[in-house]
Amino acid sequence: MNSSWRRRELALLILYAIIFYAIIIRHSLRLSRDHHYKLYGLRAGWIANRLNDASDAQWRNFRGNLPILTIVLGIFTLVANMLRAYFHLQAMGMSVVWLLISLTYLCYLHGAFILFVLAIASVNFLLAKVRVVQENLGLFGQLQGYLPMAYLLQFWYTICLFNFLRFMSVLLVYLSACCSVHDRLWMQLLNIAVVLRMISFGYDYHWADRSSRIDQKERSVQNDKFSFVIYLCYLVYAPLYIAGPVISFNAFASQLDTPQKNYSLREVAWYGLRWGFSLLLMELMTHFFYYNAFAISGLWKQLTPLDVFIIGYGVLNFMWLKFFLIWRYFRFWSLISGIETPENMPRCINNCHNLESFWKNWHASFNKWLVRYMYIPLGGSQTKLLNVWVVFTFVAIWHDLEWKLLSWAWLTCIFFIPELIVKSAANAFQVESTFGEFVFRELSAVAGAVTITCLMV
Repeated sequence: MNSSWRRRELALLILYAIIFYAIIIRHSLRLSRDHHYKLYGLRAGWIANRLNDASDAQWRNFRGNLPILTIVLGIFTLVANMLRAYFHLQAMGMSVVWLLISLTYLCYLHGAFILFVLAIASVNFLLAKVRVVQENLGLFGQLQGYLPMAYLLQFWYTICLFNFLRFMSVLLVYLSACCSVHDRLWMQLLNIAVVLRMISFGYDYHWADRSSRIDQKERSVQNDKFSFVIYLCYLVYAPLYIAGPVISFNAFASQLDTPQKNYSLREVAWYGLRWGFSLLLMELMTHFFYYNAFAISGLWKQLTPLDVFIIGYGVLNFMWLKFFLIWRYFRFWSLISGIETPENMPRCINNCHNLESFWKNWHASFNKWLVRYMYIPLGGSQTKLLNVWVVFTFVAIWHDLEWKLLSWAWLTCIFFIPELIVKSAANAFQVESTFGEFVFRELSAVAGAVTITCLMV
């Protein structure tokens, strides 16, 4: 396809995009204006006397706590960086600093339930150490190939232990005036944040003295870095504890020694400024387009198919921008303190044209974790059609042990496998004519549009 035709095609696509978003914006403004009095979760806003859509609890809590979070994390990173510069601290020294800071943070978040976090972390550390000692002594040598399954079984054990501790946590009521709040919070954060790091430590420790192809892309660390202090610091590191991107133990420990150099001070500042612009975009969206309020109120059931499509498309973009802001906020503070993590959401949701690219570019750091610690150890691309079932089942259990999440995981696999087959056939198909290339591109675009539409359901 020659360049002149590509330029004409690009011009037509830009014109189409302008018309499409003009229609979306016009209808969204009309819907918000005509139905705002029927919607739940709208609060007084600060832009043009408009109401603000605060119906999403996660975004409402993050937005409401943003000032105090910024002050606290700003003080934490300032203190840690000053101590590093003044005392020339490296891995062990910085791990002590961040551990003390992070434990103070966790005491506020969890109250007396921090004891459960530390107890479970300590048990996992001992399990990892004992397992590696046994392997070095030759015990269970024939079972080393089943290491991934052993860790999955350990995860199931951890889930059962969570449920037991939830039942037993009433014994600590007298230690915490806000038992129910602390109880829910420590369970959620331990399940979402800490479990992945515990498994990461176990794998990296197992691979430490072995030449592993999985470790070739990671900076290896010496055995003295696998200490209890650095391990605990890794689990509870304050900038990433609540909702930070996932990072491997090797990468974290090596950056405690040598802070990241990929981002200069100017680039980190620009990163934070771009985050501020994105926050302003979210404020404009929630003040003028009440997408999420329509979704939770059930009012969309009374609207036309076009209006339902617009609301669904708006909710999808709202969710993308919400997680974009939350994840990048905590990554920003981690960068300031010298720890670079993988970037979540490197692509816009509208630029993910198939299920695989959507998965890789939504929670991208978690996807890298799954590839490193599950997908490759289970056989990688050689057993791809089988691995997706194990991986997505793990993802569902990681979020919570509920049948609806397991159903979501297995339905995803059912749709994922045909897509892999179609993509494999499409990659093998060779287009010879210009017209054939045009038709192939248009069919790919239609498939991408269908994928994004399905994500709205």
